Amino acid sequence: MQEAWNRFVSNVHLHRFVVLLMIIAVLYYARGMMNIILITFVFTYIVVHLIRWVQKKVPKMPTWLIVSVVYLLIVVGLYFVITDYIPLLVKEIVKMVNSLIKFYQSNDMNWLMRYINRYISTDSLFGQAKHGVQLVVDAVTSIGTLTFAVAMSLILSFFYTIELDRMNEFSKSFLTSTYLGWMFEDIYYFGQKFVNTFGVVLEAQFFIAICNTCLTMICLFFMRMPQIFALGLMVFLLSMVPVAGVIISLIPLSMVGYSVGGIRYVIYIIVMIMCIHALEAYVLNPKFMSSRTELPIFFTFVVLLVSEHFFGTWGLIVGVPIFTFLLDIAGVKPVGRGQHRYRWKKQ
Repeated sequence: MQEAWNRFVSNVHLHRFVVLLMIIAVLYYARGMMNIILITFVFTYIVVHLIRWVQKKVPKMPTWLIVSVVYLLIVVGLYFVITDYIPLLVKEIVKMVNSLIKFYQSNDMNWLMRYINRYISTDSLFGQAKHGVQLVVDAVTSIGTLTFAVAMSLILSFFYTIELDRMNEFSKSFLTSTYLGWMFEDIYYFGQKFVNTFGVVLEAQFFIAICNTCLTMICLFFMRMPQIFALGLMVFLLSMVPVAGVIISLIPLSMVGYSVGGIRYVIYIIVMIMCIHALEAYVLNPKFMSSRTELPIFFTFVVLLVSEHFFGTWGLIVGVPIFTFLLDIAGVKPVGRGQHRYRWKKQ
C-alpha cells in the first residue's frame, strides 16, 4: 500500500490530473457560490495588479494605503450611484408609467380590447399575466442576489488585498506540508495557470469596453443627451460583462432617452445598442480575444457560443479563459503573456 502511494506521488502527471478532477468537483458542488467566487477573483485580480503598478512607480508606497484609497473611491462611487442615479432612474420609470396611463385614459381603447378578446381567451391572458409577474419576481430576486454577491466580493477582496503580503506568506506555507505538499503544489500550479489565462481575457475585455464606451458616448453626444460622462461610465462598467453588458445598458439609457426626446429617442437608442451589440459580438469580441489569447477567431467564436449555452452569462466571461487554460495544461497552446512571471520551477 505504501509502495503504491509512493508511486502515485512520484507520478507528477497522474496526481496533477487527479487534483484537477478534485478542483472541478469542488467547483461543481460550490456552483451556488459561483457569483461570489468569480466576482471576488475579478476584484482581487484588478486591485493586486493596481498595487503592483503603483509600487513600481512609487516603491515606498505601502500596500494598505493603496488598498484603502482604492476601496474608499469605490465606496464613494457607489454612494453617488445610490443617492443620485438610482432615484433619477426610478423617477424616469414613474414618468413613463404615468405617460402610459394617461395615453390609455385619453383614448378610447375599447376597440382594442374587443380585438384582443376575439383572438385571445381570458385564461390565456391570465396565464400570460401570471408568467409576467413571475418574470418580474425572478428579476428582482436576481438583482438582490447579484447585489449581495457584489457586496460580499468587495469585502472579501478588501480583506485579501489589505493583507496581501501576509496572505502570500501564509499560502506558501501550504507548499511545505509534510503529507499533502504535492497536492498544494499542484493547486498552486493550476492557480497560476488560470491567473495567466484569465488576465489575458480580462485585458481583452477592457479594450472592448473602451471601444463600446467611446462609440456610445459619441452617439449620445450627437443626440444631446444629458450627463454623458456619467452615462459613459455606466456603459463602461456594464461592458466589462461580455455581450450581455451592452444589452443591460439599454434599460437606463432608454429611460433617460425617453425623458429627453420621447419615444423617438428610445428607438434611436435601441438601434444604437443593436449596432454596438452586433459589432461587439461579431467583430470586437472574437478579434480582441483571438489576438490576446493567440487563438483563431473561429475557435474563439465557437467557444463563446458553447460556453454561453452551457453556463449562461458567466460562460461569456470564463469560457475563453477555461478553454485556454485547458489547452495550456494539456501542452497544446501555452499562454505567452505573463508566463515568465509565473513559470513553474520543476523540482
